[in-house]
Amino acid sequence: MRRWRLVGSGCCPQPCLKAGLVVGPAAVNEEQILRESETMSNSARIFRMLFVGAAWLVAPVASADDSSAPKRPNILFAIADDASFPHMSAYGCKWVQTPAFDRVARQGILFTRAYTPNAKCAPSRSSILTGRNSWQLEAAANHWCDFPAKYTVYPEVLSQHGYRVGMTGKGWGPGFAVDANGRRRQMTGQPFQQLKMKPPATAMSGIDYAGNFTRFLDQESTDEPWAFWYGGFEPHRAYEFGAGIKKGKKSISDIDEVPGFWPDTEKVRTDMLDYAYEIEYFDLHLQRMLKELESRDMLSNTMIVVTADNGMPFPRVKGQEYEMSNHLPLAIMWPDGIVKPGRTCDRLVSFIDFAPTFLDAAGLDWAETEMATSPGRSLLPLLRGETEAIAPESEYILIGKERHDIGRPHDWGYPIRGIVRGNFMYLRNFEPDRWPAGNPETGYLNCDGSPTKTVLISGRTTASSREFWQAAFGKRQSEELFNVKEDPYCLNNLAEHPMYLQAKQQLSEKLALELTRQKDPRISGEGDIFDTYPYAGKQHRGFYERYMSGENLNAGWVNASDFEKTPLDDAGKE
Repeated sequence: MRRWRLVGSGCCPQPCLKAGLVVGPAAVNEEQILRESETMSNSARIFRMLFVGAAWLVAPVASADDSSAPKRPNILFAIADDASFPHMSAYGCKWVQTPAFDRVARQGILFTRAYTPNAKCAPSRSSILTGRNSWQLEAAANHWCDFPAKYTVYPEVLSQHGYRVGMTGKGWGPGFAVDANGRRRQMTGQPFQQLKMKPPATAMSGIDYAGNFTRFLDQESTDEPWAFWYGGFEPHRAYEFGAGIKKGKKSISDIDEVPGFWPDTEKVRTDMLDYAYEIEYFDLHLQRMLKELESRDMLSNTMIVVTADNGMPFPRVKGQEYEMSNHLPLAIMWPDGIVKPGRTCDRLVSFIDFAPTFLDAAGLDWAETEMATSPGRSLLPLLRGETEAIAPESEYILIGKERHDIGRPHDWGYPIRGIVRGNFMYLRNFEPDRWPAGNPETGYLNCDGSPTKTVLISGRTTASSREFWQAAFGKRQSEELFNVKEDPYCLNNLAEHPMYLQAKQQLSEKLALELTRQKDPRISGEGDIFDTYPYAGKQHRGFYERYMSGENLNAGWVNASDFEKTPLDDAGKE
């Protein structure tokens, strides 16, 4: 396993990121199925926690073989469901207020270049749990899959080595995970879901995340560390339309910029503010958790990691492989373990680095666990401020996808592999003849239903709005190249530009080399294997053929208006 080494200039002591990437932000999908089973009870206990701003001072951390090294840390992993970088106020976003995330960033490290390998719920979480890229996980490369029993996950390892492991909210999923004997696996730990509360908006989860975390701590043994997974369902869709304005007291003028791939309309801005309101609800529970840790004098030796699984649930973002799809918020706080807190770090970080970091912090040698080999790197040297040089230009991370939601013939996916290196993102689309967000006649099923999606679809036949439909749903070239620093919305494909041909070639070769090393079936010519893994949501398996034959099917996570009346040609015309 490669270890991270930090260049001193890569992380600097400043409270927040400079305003360089300021971007603005469907109906129900699989998580809503889980929400519907929740019983709403108890009075509302919301938006009451005060932001605590005192900075922590920590001494340098001793080496792992030093007898003075701190005891194994507790681990609180907090993951929002569908939130893009930089939609946390620590990054300078003015229309989302996240005091808990900001505290973690200010008293720890704020990361500016953290990426998920795969921008969809289950594949992203699979990479977090295993330390492997999704194409290294067989069926778990796909959304709604049967998770292979052969792949051990880090919470299971921690549980086997003296950690008490629990979770609340959404863990790994959607999909099914059983062991070799057919017993259901608790992929993220023992569930704590009992406590409920009335949320401030109708579409939010009724789980009292923070209350359940307190119940978990109440069972704490002073002799064992713990690891807890806080998986908020927010800001996953569906939303209560207008809640951000009516209940969050926000204004459409608060948004300084609407992403260039959507029209700047009141409906789109309202949708973005509803998304912001849900992020703030996720953050509210994190505030309560931080206060609980303080009250128990447990904050100093708890590693707190706050992030999201994929980008915002809007067209051209979630389920795609672009800058706003894969580039995610990340802050890490650990008073006993982080040297020089208050840093911002612009080194490239992949979600495959989380599992190696957690096991490293627990004093476990990866080779001695039952986990499959990981290409990830422990972040502990970075947290400790070690400065052994790595040239920034040598850094890279890999991204990609196979099948997310169904809606194409034969339940085919839309395979992509990509690399982020320096300011460039290079993408290889292996099946450019397929529709990237799902077929139009079956509702573009790899894009959550939303007011914004409806606006884009309705504008397909209008000359002034057609470009937005094309950006979100239209077919793509086999290769795409973007300067994500200058073009964070990935609207200007440089792949065929003469000035960038050499850069494209270098990135393409590097991508192929690394994927070959990782034994990616897509590179060895065996990529069709990913389409043979059955979609685990049996009620929607074979959706395209069944729908086109006249069967009355309800997709659940898209609007009825999303379905085009007739198939479209490659140009998007009927």
